Amino acid sequence: MADDFDVIVIGAGPGGYVAAIRAAQLGLRTACVEKRDRLGGTCLNVGCIPSKSLLHASEFYDEAKGGHLTRFGITFPSVDLDLGAMMAEKDKAVKELTDGVAFLFKKNKVEWVKGEGAFVDAHTLKVGERTLTAKNFIIATGSEVLLLPGMVPDGEVLVTSTEALALPKVPEHLVVIGGGYIGLEMGSVWRRLGAKVTVVEYAERIVPAMDAEVGTAFAKLMAKQGIELKTATKVIEARRVNPADTAKGAVVVVEPAKGGAREEIAADVVLLSIGRKPNTAGLNLEATGLKTDERGRVPINPDFSTAVPGIWAIGDVVAGPMLAHKAEDEGIAAAENIAGLNGLVNHNVIPAVVYTHPEVGTVGRTEEELKAAGIDYKVGRFTFAANSRAKANRDTDGFVKVLADAATDRVLGVHIIGSEAGTMIAEAALAMEFGASSEDVAYTCHAHPTHTEALKEAAMAVRGKPIHM
Repeated sequence: MADDFDVIVIGAGPGGYVAAIRAAQLGLRTACVEKRDRLGGTCLNVGCIPSKSLLHASEFYDEAKGGHLTRFGITFPSVDLDLGAMMAEKDKAVKELTDGVAFLFKKNKVEWVKGEGAFVDAHTLKVGERTLTAKNFIIATGSEVLLLPGMVPDGEVLVTSTEALALPKVPEHLVVIGGGYIGLEMGSVWRRLGAKVTVVEYAERIVPAMDAEVGTAFAKLMAKQGIELKTATKVIEARRVNPADTAKGAVVVVEPAKGGAREEIAADVVLLSIGRKPNTAGLNLEATGLKTDERGRVPINPDFSTAVPGIWAIGDVVAGPMLAHKAEDEGIAAAENIAGLNGLVNHNVIPAVVYTHPEVGTVGRTEEELKAAGIDYKVGRFTFAANSRAKANRDTDGFVKVLADAATDRVLGVHIIGSEAGTMIAEAALAMEFGASSEDVAYTCHAHPTHTEALKEAAMAVRGKPIHM
């Protein structure tokens, strides 16, 4: 095989593999370096996809076991959990998707170089025994778990999200350190399957960057489902009771964030989930002259180029939310810019979703951000309790919130908590991408009966005129 390329992408996660495919589609000789045995990165292998499989399956189990379907005339004499079968189905979905990426590489003639890459200089990469050269490199190495000092996962009792996706049995008590997206999703899975779940969060509320009104409603619903939330709480220590005996579990020592009496929480499993950090270790960036910032991120220009000509960076290794779809769009844009096109990403319109039940979908600015920026705005709200489809489904928790500029009526942010929020937020993102006003959304015909009518009515409420509330 020739070892000289137009583009070498380092990392085959959602950003990297998409960048490689797009570069190849544009006629560039492309290779993608990936150290895992399977393509797809964290997201496909031990992140987005397996977690959604377990969330979906555990929701079915919870509905059946909890008797929530009896109102629809559906009863079960008994409901049993086959955790092994649930995990096997999750693994099957992961394999199908990672195999699909491998197929797309072959289809588009992207060469998969298996191994871990390290720069020799700004135009040369060493991967095992191979030395590769390229006109352009795209750094897409993603992120890794961020850990608190002194808390080292052992993969059995003190675990990360990777191990939490494959626990051999349902723990009696799962303590989640970190009240963000990942911790709450994993906590939801194991709570539904029968575990007691306690979430410990240092900030005043879970998912602290979320719109406060939505975050407050979200916390109430999580607590209603049986997840204990300890916010404004600092973790001092998490240790195994007996390192030689996994059955002994662990102890988590906490205290109020502002100081106070300490408390010990006994747990079977502790999930360390305070966030993630850019994964650039081992790349030998020093050999290229490229420097990272104080948070380990690679500084980039608006077109995703770096200070070193020919080196580009995308995804979790650059500033912005660590989201798979952000990385994908950046990967496409970077490849197009390398090919001489005009690749762009509007970072003001990046949706985010928490895939609990109900889901939370958000895009654009929060009320708190608008107030801090001194922007005059109007708010429109509409509850799913008044939405016909939600009512028919007997699943009415949550609401839609639309924020619009008071002067221009342009939509500045949309925040949804409800069973279909993850799907609904796409319409809001599309509207914002095209600069829609709340009136534009309000006067767009929505099919009836659908959950998306709640977005229409929330947009109408910006002007004080919802129909069904």
